[in-house]
Amino acid sequence: MQVLIWAGAALTLIGIGGLGYCVLKAMRARRSGLDDAGMRAELQKVVLLNTVALGVSALGLMMVVAGIALG
Repeated sequence: MQVLIWAGAALTLIGIGGLGYCVLKAMRARRSGLDDAGMRAELQKVVLLNTVALGVSALGLMMVVAGIALG
């Protein structure tokens, strides 16, 4: 079960890194001075990436909990 725990921890860290990337990308878009339509398009991409990163992180945490419960 150690493999499940470590794989889950790695997935969680990848997801957290993705969330940090989303924050940086949104701040960069905010500073770029885009018009309303451009800002909306850029933030829609960030929302999609944010959702994926959150899902990966949640999957990793589930793997960690399952590894602890089974071990």
